[in-house]
Amino acid sequence: MISDDDRLAADLAAEAGRRLLALRAAGGAADDLRRAGDRSSHEFLAAELARQRPGDAVLSEEGADDLARLSADRVWIVDPLDGTREFGEPGRSDWAVHVALWERGELTAGAVALPAQGKVLSTADPAKPPASPPTVPARGGATPPDPPAVLRLLVSRTRPPEFMTRLAGKLGAELVPLGSAGAKAAAVICGDAEAYVHSGGQYEWDSAAPVAVAVASGLHASRIDGSKLSYNQAKPSLPDILICQAALADTLLEAISSVR
Repeated sequence: MISDDDRLAADLAAEAGRRLLALRAAGGAADDLRRAGDRSSHEFLAAELARQRPGDAVLSEEGADDLARLSADRVWIVDPLDGTREFGEPGRSDWAVHVALWERGELTAGAVALPAQGKVLSTADPAKPPASPPTVPARGGATPPDPPAVLRLLVSRTRPPEFMTRLAGKLGAELVPLGSAGAKAAAVICGDAEAYVHSGGQYEWDSAAPVAVAVASGLHASRIDGSKLSYNQAKPSLPDILICQAALADTLLEAISSVR
């Protein structure tokens, strides 16, 4: 059932995205634009959450971390501008706005706005997973009867994990660099890639909204060792992540384990 929280996450991410597009269109030096984007989007989201959900805690990349959130039942985890580097580069569309809600141990609502792509992916309107995943080589190295489709593995544009080259070789996959975590997760959700793998370090705001939307869309999301992603922790760091088509999860987790 779609809740008011699902709709709020989508509405806030969309409006923050519209404001960022207007700011970007006004131009300016790249570094100034990036700083203004981070600040203005955070101020908008923090003000709206305080107004519309005054009893909830907020964890934002751009805000001071109030550890009172650790005893809260509801915490909004937001990244006001995910992919700040890409936001400051003319023509790039791989940046996003993340808005997610954590409740008593679980992500229950989320939205990823991709303003420059004209998209808002959210738990209010989950995408349907691709009908069938591409074929990958069977375990033990046996070759399928038909030529396998090439898996597209999304990696960080600026800091791809070194082990990803070995993983791609093992799976016969193509590495596809892309900007923000939200843009990479969205590509998997929309069927433009099969998996997003990252082990170079992240924070909760990088993945909370993408994971909420991915899981609502029927995808697999976990740490790269297969363990659960946990949010609203005292130290909000999450070193790694795997988001992929559910049917590929076991194959990818086994391959990751073998090449790390």
